[in-house]
Amino acid sequence: MPSDPSPSKIRHFLKLSDFSADELRGLVTRASGLKQDRHSGERPLAGRTLAMLFGKSSTRTRVSFEVAMAQLGGHALFLSPRDIQLGRGEPLADTARVLSSMCDGILIRNDSQSEQEQVARASAVPVINGLSERHHPCQLLADLLTFFESRGDIQGRVVAWLGDGNNVCHSWIEAARLFEFTLRIACPAGHDPDAALVTAAGRRVKIVRDPQAAAERADLIVTDVWTSMGQEAEKVRRHGALAPFQVNRTLMNLAKADALFMHCLPAHRGEEVTAEVMDGPQSVVWQEAENRLHAQKALLLFLLRPQP
Repeated sequence: MPSDPSPSKIRHFLKLSDFSADELRGLVTRASGLKQDRHSGERPLAGRTLAMLFGKSSTRTRVSFEVAMAQLGGHALFLSPRDIQLGRGEPLADTARVLSSMCDGILIRNDSQSEQEQVARASAVPVINGLSERHHPCQLLADLLTFFESRGDIQGRVVAWLGDGNNVCHSWIEAARLFEFTLRIACPAGHDPDAALVTAAGRRVKIVRDPQAAAERADLIVTDVWTSMGQEAEKVRRHGALAPFQVNRTLMNLAKADALFMHCLPAHRGEEVTAEVMDGPQSVVWQEAENRLHAQKALLLFLLRPQP
């Protein structure tokens, strides 16, 4: 049966800053332990169910959450608008009330942070953002786990973001503030991240127009596709503006010798990143992708297990 916590005790994960810095560090530590003990056979979420509302296509988010629930002993339900009454106009709040009366958690992946907030307000169980147009907090848990296990604590380090100031960039901005590292965002004018998020991060975040300046002595270089889902009509214009921000060997050579490269995937080799970098020795993209599973498991345990 779904848990029935009081509304004041329900925790949602719609953006990284919904959790404290200590809680996020705890999740990274827990995820690392779960990764090392992945074959323990323990089933702490036996009898628990996660409803997964997918309004956008997915590979890593869907597979990682389904496998995470299965390995923890629970069950995940994949729901798309065309398969349920949302596709016929049922209000999101009504859907959330019904799902939260039957399930222990709700994952939602769509184009609207505000709609996710509607779901959270109506839900009696935790709601997780599997991606919105504004944030991608689950990706950041995996990215942080990847850095911690590869290079140690990210506090005091320098991260360079190259390209569009999109949803993943927004979550990196929140991470910079919470984990106390410097984030340099190199993007063309017109592709800046949300100004309020940048302001809230204070001295932790700096926007620059020169990709080389951003990459100089960086510990980590991160990028994402130039054209996200739903932006296909803008592809030619976006590629023209973002082409100077491609991550290539010349750019990586400006970073520290042991700098890492990350990409949330899917990647378009020859566009935002060259094949030489994507498949090179500094790339940790496959480790990063696998870590979605372990980070998701830590998050699910935090949210769906009864808290003391």
